[in-house]
Amino acid sequence: MTARDLEAALLTRCITVARQIAPAAQDQRETNVFQIAAMVVQSRVPSESTALMRASERYFAAHPAERLAAGDVVRKGWVLSLPRLRDMLSHQLQGH
Repeated sequence: MTARDLEAALLTRCITVARQIAPAAQDQRETNVFQIAAMVVQSRVPSESTALMRASERYFAAHPAERLAAGDVVRKGWVLSLPRLRDMLSHQLQGH
């Protein structure tokens, strides 16, 4: 899977969780991406941000040692760029 494929898959999962279709994170990668996604779209789509944060917090409640700083998530390549994530996710969630 290429970096773009991984990015697309994580974006799709973020949208699904933000719309509360599947309200649970499946692994450390997803939950850390959900947490960052929640923070970067909070001012644009607050209810979707809340859904992402809740999914992240539920996972971290069971796996507290798996929480990473945003910089570590970017260094691991799970998020290519915070502004890019914000723009792509906002665009999808706002229906543009």
